Amino acid sequence: MKINVHYSNQHLDELYFTGKTTVVIDILRASTVIVTALANGAKEVIPVSTVDFAMKVSGNAFSGQTLLCGERNTKKIEGFVLGNSPLEFSHEVVNGKSIIHYTTNGSKAVVKAKFSENLFVACFHNLPAVAKHLVELNKDVEILCAGSNGNFNLEDTVCAGKLVSEILFLKEDAEIGDAGRAAMILLKTLGKNLLKMMKETEHGKLLIENGFSADLKVCSEYGITNIIPYFISGALKKLDVPGIHSETIASKDGEKS
Repeated sequence: MKINVHYSNQHLDELYFTGKTTVVIDILRASTVIVTALANGAKEVIPVSTVDFAMKVSGNAFSGQTLLCGERNTKKIEGFVLGNSPLEFSHEVVNGKSIIHYTTNGSKAVVKAKFSENLFVACFHNLPAVAKHLVELNKDVEILCAGSNGNFNLEDTVCAGKLVSEILFLKEDAEIGDAGRAAMILLKTLGKNLLKMMKETEHGKLLIENGFSADLKVCSEYGITNIIPYFISGALKKLDVPGIHSETIASKDGEKS
């Protein structure tokens, strides 16, 4: 079992992922939103790579059961129902709904990896569950950090390092590439306080400036759900893992839905 980490998808072609097992990470905030939405009862999350395609898909959908969601440069896009804050995706809002999801980085990374044999989404919320499932699959893994506009970012890389660490804890003989080892070094240096780390990143600072400081706290919560988003037929759905269940994730008022 070999683990490769990619700090962005900029240098990768869609066909690179053909037949591979891939995990997409976008901590601030797309992968956290996807996990939260599915944990809170969303039927599916449909990732799209452009706003125009998001509008087209929503126009062909049943409006009452579909929510058009996403952001551009942290802000909700005009005409969209929800933005990209995990606090918006409560059980009351998303239960039973299909979510059409566009974001600056995360949804594009999922679409880029769409030809993977197995495609999962991870964040700090579900990282232990994802690591366990990957070890059970016992296949080589590509960990794809969404990054920021095609560039490296710290929070996704630290999360990738934590995922590698969790895999090694369960499977000591897993082979780790150089990028994965570098991610683990960053984890050792910065991973003791995830919230503090996020507040000091470029994107974390931008979110705070734009009024989303509460999102950082939510995104730093570790191991709170076993939900694993799995890409199938153009949508991310809850992976059906025997023996795995999940509670809903706290909504804006801080109580379980």
